[in-house]
Amino acid sequence: MAKNTREADIQNAIRLALNPYAVIFRVNSGKVRMQDGRYFDTGVPNGFPDLTGFRKSDGKMIFLEIKNESGRLREEQKKFIEIVNQYDVIAGVARNVDEAIAIVTGSL
Repeated sequence: MAKNTREADIQNAIRLALNPYAVIFRVNSGKVRMQDGRYFDTGVPNGFPDLTGFRKSDGKMIFLEIKNESGRLREEQKKFIEIVNQYDVIAGVARNVDEAIAIVTGSL
């Protein structure tokens, strides 16, 4: 990927590349102001990772935070990954397709 690639582009490439290994969903989080002035809250907690799903081989849950080359984790994102890593799930930060595959397949 090119330098300073958009995170959305990295997420899409990762979703496609993980298809043989996992079922992956894109999670939108935060609040959006509607045209009528009201706010819509997506319902997931602050820090919830960009991609989630399960590994096809064993059903293990996956939580992936996606960052580009220069992206930094917010404190809520760090905390979320720390908390879920206490359990038998797959969680991590990926900056490219190869890192995501390594995290999901356990070859990191």
